[in-house]
Amino acid sequence: MKYGYYPGCSLHSTGAEYDHSLKAVCDSLKIELQEVPGWVCCGTSPAHASSHLLATALPIKNLSFAEEAGLNELVVPCAACFSRFKVSLHEISQDAKLGEEIKEIIGADYQNKVKVTHPLDLLDKVDEKAIKESIKKNLSGMKVVCYYGCLLTRPPKAMHFDDVEYPMSMDRVLEKCGATVLDWSYKTDCCGATFALTETDAVLKLTHKILENAKAVGANAIAVACPLCHANLDTRQTEIEEKYQAQYGIPVLYFSQIMGLAFGLDPKKLGMMKHLVSTEPVLANIH
Repeated sequence: MKYGYYPGCSLHSTGAEYDHSLKAVCDSLKIELQEVPGWVCCGTSPAHASSHLLATALPIKNLSFAEEAGLNELVVPCAACFSRFKVSLHEISQDAKLGEEIKEIIGADYQNKVKVTHPLDLLDKVDEKAIKESIKKNLSGMKVVCYYGCLLTRPPKAMHFDDVEYPMSMDRVLEKCGATVLDWSYKTDCCGATFALTETDAVLKLTHKILENAKAVGANAIAVACPLCHANLDTRQTEIEEKYQAQYGIPVLYFSQIMGLAFGLDPKKLGMMKHLVSTEPVLANIH
């Protein structure tokens, strides 16, 4: 099965391990991803904060590229990109005048023929037998909590992704891969996202709560689906430990990396060496 693929800026830079691991996992499952020709930045928060038209036009421009390439469904892994695409589609569906204005801005007659899909939604629908047949390693020693963050499910009227307060798609996918998935209370709480640069103390407080709950339920790994969430939980963890006099050392992995480990893929190929919090304890528990 072939799907369009929009990596976005983060997956070609700071979130490269998400890109590499997702492609590797899809390849193992015989899912073909075709990168959208000529894609551009979706705008994320800067566009959203500065211009409603720009924030709407950039995602639709990318969807027009996918449409021109003959793609019917577009996989968008980054939570921020996924949010901007879904919100833009919702807004032009509710405002015909805005839709026509956007067509004029992007210089294309977008026909809204492309479905936007998150990889978790895609992988959750993969036949369990296909996943089981791909498993080469035992992940039962990995006690993981699934952190979806605040963007994947909200606002529900636009996102239409899983349950807004208690999503389960990542849990199901990782359970099929053999990981021990734990219940916890911070699945969709905000980590502070880009406020890490301007309101650092607030982000440290939010992220501290997430790490505290993960530790309290006995997690030895946190699974994420967002480059911003990964950055705050991984790169800020030492700073949080110093500020709150705590010890965590909890590796933060993309769900696709965990799937790749289960499939027996090379940890280097999955980007396991890119993390600031060591992933060695996780790798040592895989047999």
